[in-house]
Parts: sequence; C-alpha cells; structure tokens
Amino acid sequence: MLRVAVPNKGSLSEAATEILTEAGYKQRRSTKDLALTDTANEVEFYYLRPRDIAVYVGEGTLDVGISGRDLVLDSHADADVLMELGFAASTFRFAGRPGVAESVKDLAGKRIATSYAGVLQDHLAEHGVDASVVRLDGAVETAVQLGVADVIADVVETGATLRQAGLEVFGEPILQSSAVLIKRHGAHTPPNGLEQLVRRLEGVLIARNYVMMDYDIRAEDVDAATAVAPGLESPTVSPLHRQGWVAVRVMVQRADAQRIMDQLWEAGARAILTTDIHACRI
Repeated sequence: MLRVAVPNKGSLSEAATEILTEAGYKQRRSTKDLALTDTANEVEFYYLRPRDIAVYVGEGTLDVGISGRDLVLDSHADADVLMELGFAASTFRFAGRPGVAESVKDLAGKRIATSYAGVLQDHLAEHGVDASVVRLDGAVETAVQLGVADVIADVVETGATLRQAGLEVFGEPILQSSAVLIKRHGAHTPPNGLEQLVRRLEGVLIARNYVMMDYDIRAEDVDAATAVAPGLESPTVSPLHRQGWVAVRVMVQRADAQRIMDQLWEAGARAILTTDIHACRI
C-alpha cells in the first residue's frame, strides 16, 4: 500500500484532510487516531507532527507526505516537492523594533530569534551575513521584549501580533511558503498508488479553480464567443431546437467567471449560467 504522511493538527491538518476527502480517500474520524488504512484505495495514512513529516519521507519510512514548504526546507530532509497543493500560504519575514534594520545586510552581529533555524541559516548564508540564530519552539514575538534577541524571523500573516509586540517587518520576504506534496529525493520508481494520488489531487485543484459555464448563442456568433472563453481544449457546441442557435459548454477559471459572463453577453450569448465542478480528470 501507498504510505502517506498527513499533518495531525493545525490549519495544515484541516486543509490536508479536506483535499484528501475531496479526492475520494477515507480519512480519520477522530484526531486521536494516529493511522488509518483505506483498503478500497490501497493507501495507509499516518498522522504526524507537521515538522516531522519531511524527515519520515526523506528517510524513506513513508512514501509521500503533505507538509509546508517552509517546514520541508527547515528540516533539511532528503525530500523533493512533487506538487503545490494551493493552501496554507504564508510569508516568512524579518521583524524588529522600528529603525533596528532595513535589510538582511543590517543584521550582521545581531541575535535573531526564530522557530525556523534551518530556513534562516540558509538565508543568512546566501547573503553572506554572520549573525547569531536563537532557536525557539513556538511564538517568538516576545523574544525582543524579553531581551533574548534583537530581531525575529517568523511567519507573518496580517502583522497584527507583531504590532502588538511593538515590532514591524522590514526587508524582503525570506520565503513564500504553501502546502506541498513531497517524496523522497532520488526515489525514481513511483510506489504503487502514487500516480493515482497525484492525478486525484490535480483533479481536486482544477475543480476548485474552475467552473462549468453554459450559454446559448447564435451559431454565427460562436467564433466571437469562443475567443472570449476557449476552454481547456475546445468548447462543446450542440444545436438547439431553435433554428440558428446553439448551446455551448466550456470550463473557465472561477476567478474570471463574472468578467467572462459580461463579455459573452456583449458577444450575443444568452441564458448564461455557471455550475461548480466537484471532480475532474484533465
């Protein structure tokens, strides 16, 4: 069976469970469950600390896993990214008291507190900066106030927590991260079930990002309409009972759906509607 590591808690866990469920895989009913066997799909799921997943996959103990790109890089595990999963986006940045620094170059000789020592050390080495890395497990916003560090490096979402601590971000982002599916580096022979897993996950991502659009239009205006919405390959065009009219069905990106509907209306389309796609294979 394919052995898959899944985050056991936090936002990564919830989103990973959701996408696997949408992909047709059985998932645990209780957060106390440490493993689950999906016999129908021949997959074993193991629920682990997000920080440990890259290590298990990199060592070959498990075949693939879902984790954050930041956690994978921080672990220095022997693992490669198979695909982006489109959730849990975050930005890793420096923060400190106003005026303490403007860029990474200003951090030479300073103490930097972080929960991502691996990512930070790699970034400092890349820029040739010699600074002291203070590794903390968990929230680091109070490190400056308590005198443990001069600045911090952490995941920033809204920045509200930093402002409450009297800190502000500075410099360029250290890392843009999101959830990824990973495998062991150099594992050239795909384990059983991996291609199916990837195909199903890709289908879920497409279904989330696209909608099906249907409309009626005069046959003579089809070319103008398909120029607006050409679809992934080609629209489906079917004759209507009304002479000279056809029905068109096409996939369009969800984010562009309203704009495309406006343009199709201008091109002569009528009875335009959109429906969600729950699953697909492209």
